[in-house]
Amino acid sequence: MIVGLSSALVGGTVGLVLGVGSAYFGGKTDLILQRVSDVLMAFPLIIMALAVVAIFGTGVQNVIVAITIPLIPRCARVVRSSALSIREVPYVDAARALGFGHMRIILCHMVPNVMAPFLIMVTAFVGQAVLAEASLSYLGLGVQEPVPAWGLMLQGGAEEYASTAPWIAIFPGVAIVLSVLGINLFGDALRDTLDPKLRKR
Repeated sequence: MIVGLSSALVGGTVGLVLGVGSAYFGGKTDLILQRVSDVLMAFPLIIMALAVVAIFGTGVQNVIVAITIPLIPRCARVVRSSALSIREVPYVDAARALGFGHMRIILCHMVPNVMAPFLIMVTAFVGQAVLAEASLSYLGLGVQEPVPAWGLMLQGGAEEYASTAPWIAIFPGVAIVLSVLGINLFGDALRDTLDPKLRKR
C-alpha cells in the first residue's frame, strides 16, 4: 500500500504539472511533451516498470520510481485534455488582460478546475500501482525481504504449499483483490461526488 500510494501521488502530481503546463503554453512545449508521452505510453505499465527495475535495481524506493514513471504520461494526458478547454474560457482571457503572470493563472484558475478528474485518476492509479507492485514482487523484482509484501507472500506460498497449506497463498491474493476493489469503488464514489454532470438535481 505504501508503494501504491506513493507511486500514485508522485506520478499524479508530476503528471498534473506537466499536463497543465503543456496545455497552457502550447506550441513547441506541448508538442515535445506529448511526443515523449506517446513514447512512454507505447509500453504497458508492467513492461515499463520491469525495464526501470532492471536498470535501477530492486528495493522500495526503486520500485516506487519504476511504477511512478509509467503513470506520469497517463496522468499528464488526461489533465491536458481538461486544461485545454479551460485555457480558452473568458475568465482566463480576463486574467491575461489584467496582466496576471503565467504562474498565477495556472495556480489560481487552471489547476483548481482540473482537480476533479485529477483526484479520480489518482485513486485509479493507486489500484494499478498496487497490482504492479504485487506483480513485481511475485517475479522477484520488487520489494525484497524482510520488507512485507503481498507479492512476496504469493511467491513463497503459491507453489510450495499449494496442496498442503493453500491459505498461505489465498489470503494475500484476497487482500490484493479487496484492496484494489475498495480503491476502485472509492474512485467511483469520488467521481459521482465531484462530477457535476452526475449529481442528482
